Amino acid sequence: MFYEILSREFIYIKYYFLIQFEQIYIYWVLGMAIGSFISVFCKGYINKIFSNFSKEKLGLFGIIPACILGIISPLCMYGTIPVAASFHKEGMREDWLSSFMMASILLNPQLIIYSAALGKTALTVRIISCFMCGIFAGLCVKFLFGNKFFNFGGFYEISNRDTDPNLILRYIKNFLRNLRATGIYFIFGIFLSALFQRYVPAESFANLFGRKNGFGVLMSATIGVPLYACGGGTIPLLREWLYSGMSMGAASAFMITGPATKITNLGALKIVLGAKNFIYYLMFVICYSILNGLIVSAFV
Repeated sequence: MFYEILSREFIYIKYYFLIQFEQIYIYWVLGMAIGSFISVFCKGYINKIFSNFSKEKLGLFGIIPACILGIISPLCMYGTIPVAASFHKEGMREDWLSSFMMASILLNPQLIIYSAALGKTALTVRIISCFMCGIFAGLCVKFLFGNKFFNFGGFYEISNRDTDPNLILRYIKNFLRNLRATGIYFIFGIFLSALFQRYVPAESFANLFGRKNGFGVLMSATIGVPLYACGGGTIPLLREWLYSGMSMGAASAFMITGPATKITNLGALKIVLGAKNFIYYLMFVICYSILNGLIVSAFV
C-alpha cells in the first residue's frame, strides 16, 4: 500500500516536472547562449562605453544611462565591483556607480531571456521595476549621502577567464560555465514547482498572494530573501506562482528582494559598503520592493 502511494506520487511529480521542463527549458538554453555571447564578445565594448560615458558631463541625469549599462552588463556582482572600483578611482560619480551596480545586481541579459518564460507582462514589469530601482539608488546616494557611500579599497580588476585564443572555444567554455553554474538551480526550481503544483491548493495560494492583497506583497518581499539562489532557478517557481494566483505586484517584490539579497551579492557588497551602509542598503531594498509591489498591484 505504501509503495503504491509513493509510486503514484512519483508519477504525478514526474509528469508535472516534464511538462514544466518542456515549456521553459528553451528560455534557459537561449538565455545561457545569449549571455555567453555578450560576455565573450561584447563585455569589452560595454566597459569601453561606460568608461567613455564617465567623461561626459551629464550631472544627475547620468544615472539613466548608468542603469541601462548595468542591465545589459553580463557581469556577476564579483565582476561588477572591480569594474566599478576602477571607474571610481578615475573619478566617476558615486550616484552613477550606485545606479549601475544596483541595476546590474537585479538584471542582466541572461535573466531577461529567462524571464520571458513568465509572459510579456511579467517581463515588462521586471525590467521597469529593476530600472527604477537603479534610478532611486542613484538618487539616494546623491541626496542622502552626498556621493560618499562606497569604499572600494582592496577591490581590483579580476582576471578575465575568457582568454582562449579560439573564439569558438572561448564561447563554448563560457557557455559550459553558465551551464554548471545555473543547471542544478534550474532543475531544482522545476522540481520545487512540480511539488508546489501537486501539493499546494491554488485557491489557498491565491488568497495569500492575491491581486489586491497587500500582505501578499509583504510576504513576497520577505520570502525573496531566503529562497533566491539563482535567477534561472526561480523562474519555474515564479511561473507556477503566477499561474496559481500570485499578483504581479507580489511577484515584482520577489524579483527585487531575491537578487538584491542573494547571499553571494551580499558578501561582495558588505566589503565595499561597510556595516552601517550595508544596513542602509538592505533597508532600501526592502522598502523599495514593498512600495514597488503595491504600485504594480494597483495598476497591473
